[in-house]
Amino acid sequence: MITRPLDLASRLRPPPRSFDLVFLVTGGLILFCFAILGSRFVLAPGLGVDFQLPQIAGARADAVRTTHDIAVKEGGLIIAGNGSITLENLGIWLKEEAKTTKEPTLLVLADAKVPLSELAAIAGLAKQAGFRMQVAADEPSVKRNVGR
Repeated sequence: MITRPLDLASRLRPPPRSFDLVFLVTGGLILFCFAILGSRFVLAPGLGVDFQLPQIAGARADAVRTTHDIAVKEGGLIIAGNGSITLENLGIWLKEEAKTTKEPTLLVLADAKVPLSELAAIAGLAKQAGFRMQVAADEPSVKRNVGR
């Protein structure tokens, strides 16, 4: 061993005989934090695992680069910026955000269950604020019979 000529091994602390209480408490706190931060409510408030985009043919062909985005869930939940916002306050938020960008474009991630009247109201607010609006959608999947 390389430590023998200088007798460094005699100056090292001995290894611990057992796990002490601080180690176990620290490990428990780390696991608790991972459990809390792994929750779908902390990472994406309001957007559950059942969030489904509508399917529209040609959705990828009409896609444009956007500068801002909001998520709209059934029941009037709108997530914009740092948290949830009401439809009434969305117009104010859009006007403030339009001042920060030369050509603002809004991407609306709307659940497939959101009523069209709510999307029309959001489109009107976006138009008044000077935004061009893009609705997120998936391409419909084509099922092909693969076989003989």
